[in-house]
Amino acid sequence: MLITTKGRYALRFMIDLAENETEGPVTLKDVSMRQGISVKYLEHVVTQLNRAGLIRSVRGNQGGYLLTKVPEQYTAGEILTAVEGRMCPVSCLEQSPNLCERYDQCRTVRFWEGLDKTVNDYVNSYTLADLLNAELPVNGP
Repeated sequence: MLITTKGRYALRFMIDLAENETEGPVTLKDVSMRQGISVKYLEHVVTQLNRAGLIRSVRGNQGGYLLTKVPEQYTAGEILTAVEGRMCPVSCLEQSPNLCERYDQCRTVRFWEGLDKTVNDYVNSYTLADLLNAELPVNGP
């Protein structure tokens, strides 16, 4: 499973909104400058986040984007799912119930289900507030 650039940028965008929400609606231009992400790419991310109801747009001269909830009410998992879709380690887990014709004979399905649960539990254990307040790394990995 690979989180794409879209997922990484969605998290950065949401953190930026949370950091700057006291100033009112945040423009894509401002986020672009602070995060080093092109406005064009952010437009794609914002469309999906808006469609999922995670942000709202404010039109007009003082317009931009705002969170629809407080940072503590978002999980990293819901943000990633909004832009990435369901994050399954294997395609047979994308449907529930599992409709794989080999399901009853599969010796690996429990392994994949466990991995799926572990990943989902992990990404849903972090809130946007947690990410916002996370310590920055020192001198790289």
